[in-house]
Amino acid sequence: MTATTGTGTMRTGGTWPVGVNTWVWTSPLTDRSLAEIAPRVAGWGFNVLELPVEHLGDWDPHHAAHVLADNGLAASVSLVMGEGRELVAAPARTVGATQDYLRAVVDVAHEVGAPVIGGPAYASVGRTWRTTPRERADAYAQLAEHLAPVVEYAIAAGVVVGLEPLNRYETSLINTVDQALEAIGPLPARGIGLMLDVYHMNIEERDLPAAVERAGARIAAVQVCGNDRGAPGGDGVDWPALLAALERSGYAGPLVIESFTAENATIATAASIWRPLAASQDALASEGLAHLRGLMPRTQV
Repeated sequence: MTATTGTGTMRTGGTWPVGVNTWVWTSPLTDRSLAEIAPRVAGWGFNVLELPVEHLGDWDPHHAAHVLADNGLAASVSLVMGEGRELVAAPARTVGATQDYLRAVVDVAHEVGAPVIGGPAYASVGRTWRTTPRERADAYAQLAEHLAPVVEYAIAAGVVVGLEPLNRYETSLINTVDQALEAIGPLPARGIGLMLDVYHMNIEERDLPAAVERAGARIAAVQVCGNDRGAPGGDGVDWPALLAALERSGYAGPLVIESFTAENATIATAASIWRPLAASQDALASEGLAHLRGLMPRTQV
């Protein structure tokens, strides 16, 4: 089976483009750091570079598009729900500002040619609160209402919103594939799907391959790392089974390695990175790439 992905790369049966998030090395991303990272990862053989939009203006999308093109890289874009970005149980002004931010991230993705913006587009990371089943259902209805204009805007731009479930320590609202599917149920599939992150899934899903298959055609993006948030490989994740489930789901986009540097105090604290996760950040990326590429030809469906 051969399919064209939204990044312009090709996937054949059992193989996917592989990407890496710039958070492996730096936060926030800047034009200068992008110019340093892009040729390095391209030289190792990555197909995709994922660009976080922590704050609008940190980096120039027009410049980024040229840097990526010059290095033969496709783009992926991650949205960032920092403090004050809320779509649920928040004042109307906060919701409106968050919608504006998300629409701006759609514009960034369109500029750099990324087909998806992915992240927890519902509440700021770290915000948790207890809910009854009825309150949770009401929160999901509110989320759908507040995401609807963003999704409509994304559809017009040819971009899909990838809603990412996070683990229980980072949110109380959407932790699992099933919860995410419930939350996005009222919204058009052509404009919103799921971003699956193996790190969070490994905490919250009792059966990772089964969760991938339940997500099925709604999978818009996939982030990967080891269960310790280091490189994929040599960890507790059953990678062949996970990739086989992605193959059965029909997912054709990239597998993007997302990890973080312990050298940046802000991001290390936010992601709870208290120790180095590899001999170096370059090793984390390159060894993860080698592990994933080594598995793909042997993945059976």
